[in-house]
Parts: sequence; C-alpha cells; structure tokens
Amino acid sequence: MNREGPLNPWPALWALVLGFFMILVDSTIVSVATPAIMAEHGADVDSVVWVTSGYLLAYAVPLLITGRLGDRFGPRRVYLAGLTVFTLASLWCGLTGSIGELVVARVVQGLGASLMSPQSSAIVTRMVPAESRGRAMSLWGATAGVATLVGPILGGVLVDGLDWEWIFFVNVPIGVVGLVLAARLVPELTTHVRRFDLPGVALSAVGMFLLVFGIQEGQAYAWGTITGPISVWSLVIAGLVVMGGFLFRQARNRGEPLVPLALFRDRNFSLANIAVTPVAFAVTAMQFPIIFYAQGVLGLSPTGSALLLMPMAVVSGGLAPIVGRWTDRFHPSLIAGFGMVSLLAALLWLAAIIGPDTPIWQLLLPVALLGVGNGFTWGPIATTAMRNLPPASAGGGAGIYSTTRQIGAALGSAAIAALIGSRLAANLPTAAGGGSPETWGARLPEALHAGFATAMAQSLVLLAAVPLIGLVAVLAFARPRHLPLAAAPTTATEVARESAMTMDQSPALPRA
Repeated sequence: MNREGPLNPWPALWALVLGFFMILVDSTIVSVATPAIMAEHGADVDSVVWVTSGYLLAYAVPLLITGRLGDRFGPRRVYLAGLTVFTLASLWCGLTGSIGELVVARVVQGLGASLMSPQSSAIVTRMVPAESRGRAMSLWGATAGVATLVGPILGGVLVDGLDWEWIFFVNVPIGVVGLVLAARLVPELTTHVRRFDLPGVALSAVGMFLLVFGIQEGQAYAWGTITGPISVWSLVIAGLVVMGGFLFRQARNRGEPLVPLALFRDRNFSLANIAVTPVAFAVTAMQFPIIFYAQGVLGLSPTGSALLLMPMAVVSGGLAPIVGRWTDRFHPSLIAGFGMVSLLAALLWLAAIIGPDTPIWQLLLPVALLGVGNGFTWGPIATTAMRNLPPASAGGGAGIYSTTRQIGAALGSAAIAALIGSRLAANLPTAAGGGSPETWGARLPEALHAGFATAMAQSLVLLAAVPLIGLVAVLAFARPRHLPLAAAPTTATEVARESAMTMDQSPALPRA
C-alpha cells in the first residue's frame, strides 16, 4: 500500500540509520585490515588498494541513477534491494579466496550501498514536515560522527582478535536485522516518475565513472600516464565533457529527466550542494595528517591513533540532536557558518601545536573542536538542501546531493595525498620525494620527527583554506521555505513552475 503524509517517521528513521551506519563504517574499516589482506593473498599495494577504491567507485558513480530509482519504484523497495545486495556481498567478501575476487565482491557491495544511500534522505524529505527536518537529519549527523570513530577501531579489534574476514562477516547479522526492521517500519511511499531517461542514465554512468575514477586514482599514477596514451588528466577531462553532454540532455528533456535541473532554481539546494563539497573534502582529508603524525611521530598504534579522534566523534554525535533542533528554529547560515568557522579554527589550532614532542592531551581540544565543526555542518547543510524539495523529486535531489558529497570526498582523498607528498619532499628531502603513502604511517626514527611533524602541520594549514569556500556558500543561504505535499509537481516543467511560485510567494526572502 502506498502511503504519504502525517505518519510517525521516527521508527522508520531509526531503522534506516542502521543501514547508513554500515555504509559509512565500510568506507573506512578496510584500511586497518589492508596489511593482513596483503599478507594472506600475497598481493601488492597496487592490487589491494582496489579493495577500497572499487567499493568507493561503485558507491559514487551510480548515485544520480539510484536516487531517481527511488522516485520511480519507491524508496522503500530500492532501499531493501540495496541492503540485500550489500549484506550478501559482505558475506561474499569474507569468503573470497583471491584478491581479484575480493575486489569484485567489494564492487558489488558498493553498488548495494549506492542503492541505499539516497533513499534515506528521500524518505526523510517525504515523511517529515519541512519545519521538523532539522531534528530528523541530525540523526544522520550523529551516526556519521560515531561511524567515523567506529570504522577504524572496529577494524583493528576484529583483525587483532579474529581475522580480516570478520570486518565483512560482522555486516551479515546487522544487515539481516536492518532488513527486518526496514521491512516492518519503513512505509511504502507514492511513486511519481512514469518514464526513465535511458540516454541520461548512460551519459551519467559513463561521465561519473571517468570523473570519479580519474580523481580517485590520480595520486596512484602521480597524475600521469595509466597505460599508453591514456592519462589521468585525459580521463578527468573526458568525464567533464561527457557530464557536460549529460547536463545538456537534461536541459533539453521536457518530460521527466534523470536530474531535474529545475531543482537548482531553489537557492538553498544549489548553495548546499556547493557547501557540502568543501566539507566532505576537508573532513575526508584532515584525518590523514593527524593519523600519520600520531603513528609516525607519537608512536601510537593504528587503534590508538583512531582513539585520538574519539573527541571529534563524541562531540559531533552529542551535538547532533541539539543542532537539529536549532536548525528547525534558526537561520541555517548561523548554524552552518559557525560550523565552518569551527573547522577552520580547529585545523589552524592543530597546525600550530603539532610538533615532535607535543603531549597527546594538547591535541584533544582541537580534535574536539573538529567535532563541533562536524556537528554544525553536516546536518544543517543536508537539511537545507532537502527541506524545500518537492516529494516527486526527493530521490533525484538526494542523489545529486550524495554525488556532490562523494566527489568532494574523492577530491579530498586525492588532494591530501599529493599535498602530504609535496610537504614531505620539502621538509624531508632525504626521503626520496617524501616516500610512498604506504610508509607515511610507519614509526619514524627520532631524527625525522621534526621534519615530518612540520610537513603534517603545513598540510593542515593549507587544508584550512577549504572551509572558507563553504563559509561563503552557507552565508548566502536564504531563510527556509517548503512546498506543500499536496502540490507536489511530477515533471521538470511543474518543478520549475512550483519553485517560481514559491519564490514569488515569499517576498521577504532574497532571490537567488
């Protein structure tokens, strides 16, 4: 039965959070198990990196498509299908007998995650009244904060206590519980899209693959030649060209495009997509210098370095429900702007105190401030992006937002590797260009501590410039408004008309 309207959303949201938590944990948990996987399968670094890269690529590339699938077939059905694929693929990952088979299983797992991710935001948009979405989205912010900490720590505990396979086996009982809860608690919602833009699907898939693969693998190939005449830059440029063709196709599609570009008429949706990119960039990138410094200079174990980030996760998770209530009451520029400033200040603070002999307790306060930045940015920006979207386009909008976020994370991962390498080459000239990334976290001789710490500090200073871009975007947020459910448009033309009408009926708000 299809339902839409004033249902109690919280049981459904708690059920969805379980799946969202699994997706985020699996984005980070494998890194701790990488040495064990290499040892068992006799794999080299170039092969084992695809255990993570394959998952992230399969997760990011289809997001525009999977978001729209939820509009057509219903977010509940697509979410359950994705969770089923994810759970079965997790079992497959643990049972694999070769590195090649493990990479294939991880790709399938990433596809399951891609099916799940946009549906969560779409269900929030369609079940929760616009004026209450801040509290609902804060649950996602708290989950992300906890998952950031749990992934590396859980990976270390499972690898040390059992074996690397258990980082995947642990998903199976959690996935089964998640399936039962989602099947019972998440309602069927009405579907709106009657046709599917197949040329748009093809252009989107090819363009996103070229773009994300190029960005993700750029550092691995030093932004040079992959094979023959094919270079990383040629893939990125080709991806941009194909995505340009995709956008042209969407603009000319007067029926039901894969991505309704009319959604970008909403000022806050456009600005939130701009703002989340530097946040994802900075939050993904900042952990690498901190963890490399903790292991290489302070001598902490992988689990110990992950515990160093505990204040960030605890503060972020604790603030999320409070910030969620504030997001429903106050202008989002105030909330998210404070978060951006906190991120910037924390990065500069860490850069100022990192040194060869810094006591661990001195690092905990700026790390906690990073948690404040997380708590005041993720939830409010996501809420602002989704608050005004018409239900007919909730899945498509969630897919766009998730894609933007993942591209920001991919950019952050690639950029920080290049940045750290350049800073190490400048401060440790005897280390052959800064050494290779797989050696950055190794315990260093004491003679190298000062130069390595300086390199990590400089990386954080340069990284601190990124939240400034997000700060400009969030300060331009308009006061939130929302569309009534009963007037939900179903085509691109209706979306544009509804958006324009809403703007015209809000004379006190600044135009885009």
